[in-house]
Amino acid sequence: MHDACRARGLMERIAIEDIYPAVDCGRWPVKRIVGDTLEVWSDIFRDGHDVLGAALLYRRADKTCWRSAPMHHFDNDRWVGQVVLEEVGRHVYTIEAWTDRFASWRADTMKKRAAGDNIATDLVEGVDLVRSALARANAEDRAVIERLLGEYAVDDAKPSAGALLSEPLAEMMARTPVRADVTRCAQEFQIVVDRPIARFGAWYEMFPRSQGRLPGQSATFDDCITRLPAIAALGFDVVYLPPIHPIGRINRKGRDNSVTSTSSDPGSPYAIGAAEGGHDAVHPELGGIEGFRRFVAAARAHGLEVALDFAVQAAPDHPWVKSHPEWFLFRRDGTIKYAENPPKKYQDIVNLEMAGPSHEPLWQALSDVILHWIAEGVHIFRVDNPHTKPLPFWEWLIREVQDRHPGTIFLAEAFTRPKPMRALAKAGFTQSYTYFTWRTGKEELTDYALELAYGPASDYLRPNFFTNTPDILSPYLQTGGRPAFIVRLTLAATLSPTYGIYNGFELCEAAAVPGTEDYLHSEKYEFKVWDWDRAGHIRDWIAGINRIRRDNPAMHRIETLRFHHANDDHVLCYSKATPDRGNVVLVAVNLDPFATREAELRLSLDELGIGSEETVTLVEPLTGAEQRWRGAVQRVRLDPSINPVAIYVLRR
Repeated sequence: MHDACRARGLMERIAIEDIYPAVDCGRWPVKRIVGDTLEVWSDIFRDGHDVLGAALLYRRADKTCWRSAPMHHFDNDRWVGQVVLEEVGRHVYTIEAWTDRFASWRADTMKKRAAGDNIATDLVEGVDLVRSALARANAEDRAVIERLLGEYAVDDAKPSAGALLSEPLAEMMARTPVRADVTRCAQEFQIVVDRPIARFGAWYEMFPRSQGRLPGQSATFDDCITRLPAIAALGFDVVYLPPIHPIGRINRKGRDNSVTSTSSDPGSPYAIGAAEGGHDAVHPELGGIEGFRRFVAAARAHGLEVALDFAVQAAPDHPWVKSHPEWFLFRRDGTIKYAENPPKKYQDIVNLEMAGPSHEPLWQALSDVILHWIAEGVHIFRVDNPHTKPLPFWEWLIREVQDRHPGTIFLAEAFTRPKPMRALAKAGFTQSYTYFTWRTGKEELTDYALELAYGPASDYLRPNFFTNTPDILSPYLQTGGRPAFIVRLTLAATLSPTYGIYNGFELCEAAAVPGTEDYLHSEKYEFKVWDWDRAGHIRDWIAGINRIRRDNPAMHRIETLRFHHANDDHVLCYSKATPDRGNVVLVAVNLDPFATREAELRLSLDELGIGSEETVTLVEPLTGAEQRWRGAVQRVRLDPSINPVAIYVLRR
């Protein structure tokens, strides 16, 4: 809510308060999707009993002409206005209010007439108000007003109460109000309107160099192209690539993050930059820029967007270290300082001095990197560790890029504290990684999902539920076997409109470095050859879940999420529904990957749009089976080896 929009002058009598939506009193933009209806609320009032009018004003941020939508009195001086957001990009909105002289006159005059008072003089005053409105009305309204007055034979000498107090005339005058005490909120509020994929989409992460068939050898983008039909068949929307740039040779890491490497070790792709180029180059072994262009074109042909990793760091032999040493931090002995997050050490990576004396040309160079890849057809960027860089940089960079290329999406990989995570979303990040990876219990999943769906950050922080990452193989997945992977996939894909998996998830890859969340023999440090047909895979399950997501509009938003009571602490039950309840999806999940659970569900029938005595048909889209339910209390049996989750679509 926002309290700062009071009248600006001592004699301005209208107060405009508590504007919603507004993030930090309008300091940061709210986020919506093109096609959404922006609903704005405010408390608007003045002294006395005069009738007020109000309008929601909105425009593109790069335009000067305001468009207007009427606001309507809701209750207790609360007003609401709506506008459909038709363009991707940055917009602004504010509120204007006024005293409606004709509506005030009409209200008072009707009260006098009802009391039996002589209203002859009042009617003459009403004619004056109508005449003043005629001069400002458009041609269509002016013709209608004149016709209405003519029908009642209104003239200045003997005006007709029937004409002046009629509902049709009141409606016309509301469109051309006689305004006094006009007050506009001094604050303009920002809104970023994004593409639909900013809110709803499924991401697939893969290392390009590990998509081939020859052990110990880098795959190329042409090998990656052969993988695209399978990824598209699984129902993904975005294929996301870790850094594809030349990899530094100085302090190159070996297998399993060893500080020593051999000539056959490819190094970590996050050690960006070598003699072959930096952030705007493609590793030659992947096929160079021409190979990348073929890959982007092929992905597009399969209905996939390509997302690139944007890691603001460098290898010690990145070209910038020589050409711009002022962008880096050197120790007193003249050596360059490598990256650390004690006790972790990254000897193959050096950080950039983002707030140093030469930060302005550095920031511009990084912006140029993003613009370079946009020119190559990339419009989605996953940003590595943004919480370790200054917030003003991200605010500047994202605004700079999106002003030129509206619809560019930035995903914040910020596994950090809640407030810095929210601050990054405010600064402009389109989406954010979340704590979902570590939320495994019923209560913590419920609380966290509700916080994301309805909490204060819901107007600007969009969650992306990744099940796993190259750095995170959770204990739940390490120990829970195939059922754990099915459970986590279902939760990620049905709780959040946007989710992602890192390749190997579909194979239930669970080998970890003992006592850690790190993958054993991680492909961050070596070439891998995957057997995509390995026994125990869950490809069919993934394809089915993604098909359910696409086919059911209820799954496309998080604010439709509702939880229902289940009398077992290991069974989570929830639903999503479209506003008209025309599409309803119900999900029950056994969070225990080791034991069968039976639970009594107590459904909130009102939330599902079901009458208490109504019999409904529920279809299980994964199997085609149907059930008929009646009443709020139902039972489910969830066996991890057969059906660890149950998904139902309500058939009307």
